[in-house]
Amino acid sequence: MATAEAHQDDLQSRLAAVLPKDKQFHIYHLSTPPTKCDALCSPPPNERPDRTYCEKHFLAVSIDHHVPVEHDADKQVFVLGIEVLIFSTVHATTIFISKADSTGYLHLLGLAPGSRTPSPIREVCATFINFLIDKRRRKEIQLVVSLFARAQAQYLFPGSANNQGKHVLDDRGLVKWWCRVLDPLLSRRGLGTTDGYLVVPGHDAHETRAFLPRGASASGRWTPADHPLERISHYTREFDWVPPRCLIPRYPDDPKSRFRDELDEEASKTGHFRTTGGWKSVRTLETFWEMMAFRQECSSGRLTGFIWIVFDDEGKENVTGPDAASKQRPLDVAPETPRKQQRTFSNTTPTTTPRKLFPSGDSSNPTVDARTKPSSSKRKLAKEKTKKKKKKLSGIIIPRLPRIKTAQRNYLLDRPVHTAYYSWDPSGRGERVVREDDYRRMVELLLHLDFATLDKAAHSTRRWVTEVGAGSGSSWGRTVTGAREPQVAVQTEANVGGQQQQQQQQQQQVNNLTGLVKRKRTDSSTAAAEVNVLGAGLVRKKPKAVEEQAAESEVNVLGQGLVRKKPKP
Repeated sequence: MATAEAHQDDLQSRLAAVLPKDKQFHIYHLSTPPTKCDALCSPPPNERPDRTYCEKHFLAVSIDHHVPVEHDADKQVFVLGIEVLIFSTVHATTIFISKADSTGYLHLLGLAPGSRTPSPIREVCATFINFLIDKRRRKEIQLVVSLFARAQAQYLFPGSANNQGKHVLDDRGLVKWWCRVLDPLLSRRGLGTTDGYLVVPGHDAHETRAFLPRGASASGRWTPADHPLERISHYTREFDWVPPRCLIPRYPDDPKSRFRDELDEEASKTGHFRTTGGWKSVRTLETFWEMMAFRQECSSGRLTGFIWIVFDDEGKENVTGPDAASKQRPLDVAPETPRKQQRTFSNTTPTTTPRKLFPSGDSSNPTVDARTKPSSSKRKLAKEKTKKKKKKLSGIIIPRLPRIKTAQRNYLLDRPVHTAYYSWDPSGRGERVVREDDYRRMVELLLHLDFATLDKAAHSTRRWVTEVGAGSGSSWGRTVTGAREPQVAVQTEANVGGQQQQQQQQQQQVNNLTGLVKRKRTDSSTAAAEVNVLGAGLVRKKPKAVEEQAAESEVNVLGQGLVRKKPKP
């Protein structure tokens, strides 16, 4: 109990330092213990998949509103929700940002429009990610922050797209927003070498650089139009060559994962896939990303972005293993022994030369001998030794007395804290630690609520908080009061005087332009008068002379004679 309170105090103090002063927020942190799951990357042929554990975190933030609603008890309304998945193996820890969404009711706080304080939504997301990095960071183990940016009207709060106060970013704005959120991670100290990568399918390095934030960190630490898949995979440090499909991680709701599954299904019918574990149509990662621009969500006419932040304790030199030529060699060429490489991580293979992916089968090869399966006779002897003789029960049967349960205990907390595969520090857990099934049910409950109006959003907030906190014995959630001073632009006397002079100069320039406009109006008025006179002369004929009137009368008489005949004598 003390560790949970210490954790909440740590997260609470971090959020209070970045939130607006004297504004109250309510945080609800939900998490699961590390649970064994499928490996992110497929192993090379004849290799076992990495033993992987997944830990899920969900953070919901609500505020108090003073707008009258239908139910007086509904005083809170959600403004933000973010879900983060942490995948841990012996070789690396991956923090994957799964979903993040807002409801659009943050304006109910009444923040000063003239303040230059960063958005609370962005500050909460950045602080929560920093918190998880500090709590799940393992010494001499690589850590990766990854996400997929795709613009959508709503992710976690159904009906919030109908709220007019919600500001939905477009595809370009969302990629830029996430780059600004993760950019401060590159300037953190004490985490070794840190680099950022951004891939926007269909854009080259020059076009991708426009999405990165301005500043020294953006120019020196970001690598546009490039990916770290070869850097973060331990297979490239252990083998001379690895198929591209073994370097692409499988994240939930990720387009590159779905594209990889399509290529696997297409190539699974061929013998080439069974022997080498690679695709016949896509043989390099560069080809994969080129085709990615025309597949999945990337081809729907909207931009998408893949972002990585990689933390290495000992730098990135020689981390990718063999040279690029050996890694991108076609599948029909036999692998060659690569050059020697220095050991960069303490948990990698102890040999300096990577193993061949397809060994020749020579008995002198210690790798092949070590991986040779035992014979059937040896396995039978091992099974016989493990068999135990069944003991026959005899005697009087003594019934076991029932025990009355006087306190509720969460047996999930009895799991080991530090293992070779993960680190589950108590200070980095959620306020409520639940099982995987319960966590899925709680998130699904949120996806079935309605946040279209303030009345519905407040009622949905109260229902989710009540049902998730049921059985905890007391109301859960912590209240955070912001302590960050708003940065309002202060105008000094000198600045005011300078602004007044500039305004006077602008007024003089405007007056001069007004004079020019007046002159143009005067000229145009005279021209219009001339045009009117000319038009009047064309429409109304001038008074004719007497001779012309007589000729006209004759013409009229002639015309009358032609029409009406004269009476006969």
